[in-house]
Amino acid sequence: MDLLVVGGGPAGLATALHAARAGLEVSVWEQRAGIVDKACGEGLMPGAVAALAALGVHPPGHDLRGIRYVAGPRRVDADFRAGPGRGVRRTTLHALLREAVLAAGVRVDQRTARHVEQDQDGVMVDGTRAHHLVAADGLHSPIRRALGLNRPCRARPRHGLRRHYALAPWSDHVEVYWSREAEAYVTPVADDLVGVAVLTTARRPYDDHLAAFPELRERLAGAGPGGPVRGAGPFRQTASARTAGRVLLVGDAAGYVDALTGEGVALALAQASAAVRAITDGDPTVYEREWRQLTRRYRWLTHALLGATRPLPARAALVPVAQRLPWLFSAAVGMLARPAGEHARSGRRTG
Repeated sequence: MDLLVVGGGPAGLATALHAARAGLEVSVWEQRAGIVDKACGEGLMPGAVAALAALGVHPPGHDLRGIRYVAGPRRVDADFRAGPGRGVRRTTLHALLREAVLAAGVRVDQRTARHVEQDQDGVMVDGTRAHHLVAADGLHSPIRRALGLNRPCRARPRHGLRRHYALAPWSDHVEVYWSREAEAYVTPVADDLVGVAVLTTARRPYDDHLAAFPELRERLAGAGPGGPVRGAGPFRQTASARTAGRVLLVGDAAGYVDALTGEGVALALAQASAAVRAITDGDPTVYEREWRQLTRRYRWLTHALLGATRPLPARAALVPVAQRLPWLFSAAVGMLARPAGEHARSGRRTG
């Protein structure tokens, strides 16, 4: 086998699709059965929509025109310049990627990777040998830890909680509501469903967090829940490297700062393509450099926004400042909307 992918979420499935298209013999191991839901904002940036389309995957959902920041009576909008994004249920995205992988002839097994060994010619995972291994096994990647690539994080941990509400969307923007200790992200994912995700350092029940957003809570009044509350985190995960011999880390397993900018899926898709390209070129170490280029914008923006909004006075001032400097807000949103691989591709052409 040319490639074994451990992890059957969007990052792993996209890696398998790229590998199959490159002519590699590839298999996917995923320990969970069927279609898997996960707490995420479910908003695809325009770059992610384009990357999925390039793979022949066109998930239905609700088109998104841009991002709106809200703090009490104040609000500021910035529209995407590169076409619409799309709000898509996580389960819908997973199902379509899985269908595409199976249609490409890739085998998907319900298996857990427990023991990884490698030599100069390949990787052995629980008795199965492959030339390369891609670990796309999530935020708390067991393979990243087993390889000694996990680095401790001293930042105060942030977590996310998400619930769906059965009502028609009132906006074609992703709305971000700011309070003293949390943000609430409202994403239309269908004509009769919106997702509301809360990101915060404070550990308390979902409804308690929602109480900090009275205008949002009023919007949701009377709407029935479209499913249970799901949680994720802590978000900040750091890896010392993205490659170890013939093993490459892709998606959240490769390291993650925060869900603040909503770029998770776009980054995973770009990393999947870069990892397969490095494997087919015969030099997995190239992936480390590409990963840094692909994620530089995300890491810079996210660190800057987290640092700027950590003090309570700064959080309160964020939306008023964005109102006074709309060009800056629009520029930041424009950077988020660009395809995640654009900078790296440009760097290869000119460098």
